[in-house]
Amino acid sequence: MRLLRLRLTDFRSYPAFEARFGGRIVAIAGPNGVGKTNLLEAISLLGPGRGLRGARAGEIGRRPPGGAALPWVAWGAFDGPDGPAEIGTGTTAEGGDAARRKYTLDGEPAKSQAELARRAGAVWLTPQMDRLFQDGASGRRRFLDRLVWALEPGHAREVAAHDTAMSGRNRLLAEGRRDAAWLAALEDAMARHAVAAVAARRALALRLNALLEAGTATGAFPAARIELACPIAAALEAAPALAVEDRLRAELAAGRGRDAAAGGAQQGAHRTDMTLVHLPKGQPAELCSTGEQKALLVSTVLAHAALIGAARGFAPLLLLDEVAAHLDLGRREALYAALAGLPAQVFLTGTEPDIFAPLQGIAETFRATPEGLRDP
Repeated sequence: MRLLRLRLTDFRSYPAFEARFGGRIVAIAGPNGVGKTNLLEAISLLGPGRGLRGARAGEIGRRPPGGAALPWVAWGAFDGPDGPAEIGTGTTAEGGDAARRKYTLDGEPAKSQAELARRAGAVWLTPQMDRLFQDGASGRRRFLDRLVWALEPGHAREVAAHDTAMSGRNRLLAEGRRDAAWLAALEDAMARHAVAAVAARRALALRLNALLEAGTATGAFPAARIELACPIAAALEAAPALAVEDRLRAELAAGRGRDAAAGGAQQGAHRTDMTLVHLPKGQPAELCSTGEQKALLVSTVLAHAALIGAARGFAPLLLLDEVAAHLDLGRREALYAALAGLPAQVFLTGTEPDIFAPLQGIAETFRATPEGLRDP
């Protein structure tokens, strides 16, 4: 799968932008503040989810001085195993709650995010993820879910259905409305979708761990292992999915008073956490150095790209924002060697063009300016 063309209108800092890409590795260099991350965010929004910044639709549009965020559009032309595809997304209203995001596939409204995921997808590393193992579980869960989406497009639907049912249940409990039939229906939906979502996370972790331990896709980067901290995942190791659903359904019903007092469900797919273990050291990522944590994340992303390429016939786009930060020269060269051997299109950004010198003759390079991309 390749992104051949990207077009933006009133997206972040860009009133208008258009670029064509011919390389499998695309390196973009430029000083801070010229919009490199904005371009990667736009690419990330051409697949399912809220992109690498996790922004709401109303926050993305360009803001004229003193004005509200404008309606915005991101559009990409792809080529892949199923042939060419044109994917667009954006809003039709100004920023705020009224700005609802829409998707198109080949000029027609997309039926679902799962439909988009079958044609395009991306996985990314950003400087903000350097704190993935120090910050809250929600960021780690989003990282894990992006890995799952690229393999199982329907996973996004399961997570969304769980969260919708959970929100309805939380609202009823907060309002003191104890309609038993209504709550039971919402808890049934929560249990079914929670087990499906966690089962997909667990299956991805098992497959990815086998590849990570083998080290065949990660080059000189350290072997890692994904570990899930999740009662539902633990239950699935010992019992069939239907039995786990039944147990979760009963526990939700029994815990209504507790959840009402706590202001939210204490059980469900939203409670999954994860970590990476540095296998050579036998040490969890949160106890590793910043450089080791970055190396573990790179290792995971490289293995994931190889896994998806083998399973689906195309690897997701890799969006690596300032990826060389915290990597020493040896690991930087190891990264470039590993990228050269992957079946994935890669977009790299950095502040200095010299950092991409080892990719000369391999990568398509650009110089980023506030107006767009230029030849180096």
